[in-house]
Amino acid sequence: MRAPEFWHRRTAGANLVTRALTPLGWAYGATVARRAARAKPHRSTAKVICVGNLTVGGTGKTPVAIAIARELIERQLRVRILTRGYGGRVRGPVVVHPQADFASQTGDEALVLAAAAPVIISADRAAGAKLAEKRGVDVIVMDDGHQNFSLAKDLSLVIVDSEQQFGNGRVLPAGPLREPVTQGLARADALVVVGESEFTPPNFAGPVLRAQLVPVDVLGLEERRVIAFAGIGNPERFFRMLRKFGAVVVGTHAFPDHHVYRLPTLARLRDESYTKNAMLITTEKDFVRLAPSQRQGVHYLPVRAEFDNPVAFRGLLNRVMPPPAATA
Repeated sequence: MRAPEFWHRRTAGANLVTRALTPLGWAYGATVARRAARAKPHRSTAKVICVGNLTVGGTGKTPVAIAIARELIERQLRVRILTRGYGGRVRGPVVVHPQADFASQTGDEALVLAAAAPVIISADRAAGAKLAEKRGVDVIVMDDGHQNFSLAKDLSLVIVDSEQQFGNGRVLPAGPLREPVTQGLARADALVVVGESEFTPPNFAGPVLRAQLVPVDVLGLEERRVIAFAGIGNPERFFRMLRKFGAVVVGTHAFPDHHVYRLPTLARLRDESYTKNAMLITTEKDFVRLAPSQRQGVHYLPVRAEFDNPVAFRGLLNRVMPPPAATA
């Protein structure tokens, strides 16, 4: 879906719509609180690290989850990433095979995650954890799930986009929040603020880490003419990144988050790239949503989460799984 403009605007019209929908937001937030109060979560034999957020749309959860998984794998730990497979048809629990599965089945995030660590898709997170336990896993990295209470967490991280922050501060459908900010932050062990904009979390006493999304490979972008397209939570961030690393962006196309590309759309994009003598480039999440037959002539820019304070990042993970040297 594309986020409604009134979620992030302060015009008179936006305020009117927000006020009209606010009672529905109160009700939505209350349902989350009730589910949390009534939950009887499964306690896994593996440690569970949840990477979630308080808003709908992209905040950088997937790159942060990958960074955590890779750090733990470097510690010689057996890691599985657990995701519900948003946008796919698979309910699970099932192990993702990145070379065989398609995004239409698994969702785009699962395929991106699977390139970094083994992934289990399960709409029922407790069932997914039990599958991981059978594999003798040490740590489960739960990609999205701060509002899912079927699985007990040992460490809960809330990811915040420094630019979008919490939007207008209202709960769905009046705003982008999945629950009230104070309610969600009360269950967080730490926050990870992604992006370069200044942001101070309100009334949060726990650790606050900062991270940036940086390209893994800039593909010789400097002075390269490009047509950029993206169907993610914040396409403008991707377009700005290309410009930051020297690309000459001669065209941009923003699509709704998790957009499914059809042949006519890709044909128009290719025609534009030929006409403007420009490279067609997108995000990794968008690229994996393309069928192999649709990928010809399309490049993608993979990114990783880079923490401003790596020592603090590793220290946070030490709370759950200390490195081998610390256990001696």
